[in-house]
Amino acid sequence: MARRSVLCHGSRAISLLYGNTLRPLHASVCSASPQPKAGFKPEKVAVVTKTTRYEFEQQRYRYAGVSEEDLKQLLAMKGSSYNGLLERHNIHTSNVEHIVKSLQREGITVQVVKRGEYNEDVVRWADAIVSAGGDGTMLLVASKVFSKDKPVVGVNTDPERSEGHLCLPVRYTHAFPEALEKLCRGEFRWLWRQRIRLHLEGTGINPNPVDLHEQQLSLEQHNQAHRFTSMDNLNRTGTLHETFYKPSLLPVRSLNEIFIGESLSSRVKLKSFKPHVNLLLHRASYYEISVDDGPWEKQKSSGLNICTGTGSKAWSYNINKLAEQAVEEVLKIGTSQSGLDIQLNQELIEKVTEEYNKSLVFSPDDSRLFYSIREPIVNRVFSSSRQRGFATKLCVRSRCWDACMVVDGGTSFEFNDGAIATISMSEEDQLRTVVLEN
Repeated sequence: MARRSVLCHGSRAISLLYGNTLRPLHASVCSASPQPKAGFKPEKVAVVTKTTRYEFEQQRYRYAGVSEEDLKQLLAMKGSSYNGLLERHNIHTSNVEHIVKSLQREGITVQVVKRGEYNEDVVRWADAIVSAGGDGTMLLVASKVFSKDKPVVGVNTDPERSEGHLCLPVRYTHAFPEALEKLCRGEFRWLWRQRIRLHLEGTGINPNPVDLHEQQLSLEQHNQAHRFTSMDNLNRTGTLHETFYKPSLLPVRSLNEIFIGESLSSRVKLKSFKPHVNLLLHRASYYEISVDDGPWEKQKSSGLNICTGTGSKAWSYNINKLAEQAVEEVLKIGTSQSGLDIQLNQELIEKVTEEYNKSLVFSPDDSRLFYSIREPIVNRVFSSSRQRGFATKLCVRSRCWDACMVVDGGTSFEFNDGAIATISMSEEDQLRTVVLEN
């Protein structure tokens, strides 16, 4: 029996994009459609699932020979509920099974992949990919999809504990067949989410990534991982010139944001001013930045965040948003200094706060980057002409000693003194996602 199509795109034929994976739909499949519609038929779908906290704790103690009863006691000792973690795990597992069975009922071949097993081979095998987890799982899935023609759909498998901004509306967690029907009838729109690409060159680099999703590395483990892969990279590539100065396009794309800074920006150092008097100082990140091929500017700060429109609702938003208390205090000072007779009330304060914070968010398909310099140090040596702003390209030269460039919070690259990163966007890096209305 012929497999039924699941993804259709209204009356707009997209067969040129998908080649032989497209087949015309029969009227009986999309009965709500006045005419048969050409659409995308995924014969093979990879369902990538998150690692639940319960699974993580099990794996953490498995090699130490810890029994399930001992695990309960260990979790209780650190204030975690074994039963609670198991309950959330079962909810996630049940929702994954619901997704898989819904796809299989449509005659689709399904491969369920744990996030630790997810790789480029899985991406090549699948016609479409379903991220079964939260936003973190969606970011991981997106990071390995380089074709802008391969759809990625996120399903939040634990909506009570996960926000899931990048996933389908939460009602489709339990009504996934309904989501498939809407996709079939063309009751959706494509959303092409822009992503960031990275080129590295210079000294102090290592194009081999360290995966932070599963490893949960300690600082020392993280440093060792970078140190060994860096030496291995040098031994393989040969000459210093080839290793350090050949620009390298990193094998990852960022859907949310890039963060550049010291590996442990909160690490403190000891400085002596007087005998027996020490002061703990914040360890800042030292780098140079050029915006849109402009002049290089020395910066010392808590790090640099560069986000897409998708990521403008995430970390970048929380870095830059204002609280009502701050807005109220600024409005009071402004009113006093200007001499204007403005009646400050809670409604006005809330409105100004809301409008400012809304201005920090922009569209996922916007081709601009938004950069934020966290807590810049400004003195006669270091300047900060703009603490934040839009750009089409950023160049960053590291002057750090133990720094990383972290992509979407899950993939880390060494970024020490002499490394230069060119951060930009390309139309070919767009991620194909779907938007379903509630």
